[in-house]
Amino acid sequence: MNSFDMSQLVALAAALGWASGVRLYLVVLLVGLAGYLGWVPLPGGLHVLAHPIVLAVSGFLVFVEFFADKIPGLDSLWDMVHTAIRIPAGAALAASVFGADHAAMAVVAALLGGGFAATAHAAKATTRAAINTSPEPFSNIGTSLVEDAAVPTGLWLAVAHPLVFLVLFVLLLVFSVWLIRKSWRFLRGLVARLTRIFSGKPDPGVEPAFRLKKSSTGDTPNV
Repeated sequence: MNSFDMSQLVALAAALGWASGVRLYLVVLLVGLAGYLGWVPLPGGLHVLAHPIVLAVSGFLVFVEFFADKIPGLDSLWDMVHTAIRIPAGAALAASVFGADHAAMAVVAALLGGGFAATAHAAKATTRAAINTSPEPFSNIGTSLVEDAAVPTGLWLAVAHPLVFLVLFVLLLVFSVWLIRKSWRFLRGLVARLTRIFSGKPDPGVEPAFRLKKSSTGDTPNV
């Protein structure tokens, strides 16, 4: 705690909560490595992440997630399974920044960290589900690589430039909410359209094709 000022602690808690909703295992690995290698003097509550066993397990899970997150369909299944993991983990990591000596701040950080993790996770999951409706895999892989880069960048900014991070973080939250609304609206419309098609009703998204047929009384449009 003594090596961080309050702006850094707040930024780090927010970064850990948000990043856990995107790449939980990468967050654990990067923070643990930073402490283990002496790059950053971790707050007391985060020291456990530098334990060799935690580093080994998180490293293995990062390897698995790196590939699982880039396979269309499997990435959405992976997100679904991790709904019950990323959000509480984000809350726990954010609270650990302040530790037991600052119980009130730890509780606030846990509540906000869980909310940030939920927002990031929802934006990621709904966006990926919308992208997976496209048959080509490149947009999926590109989005995944952007997420891979965003997590370490966000963690670094939180420690090195906390005020810059907090400004960008607010903008990111606004963008995430917009992205959730946009992706959810698209998915809901897609499900409604497929439901109409499979129920035998006409698809409102497709204009009927008319064919003109010559008859004795003139041109008659036929579907």
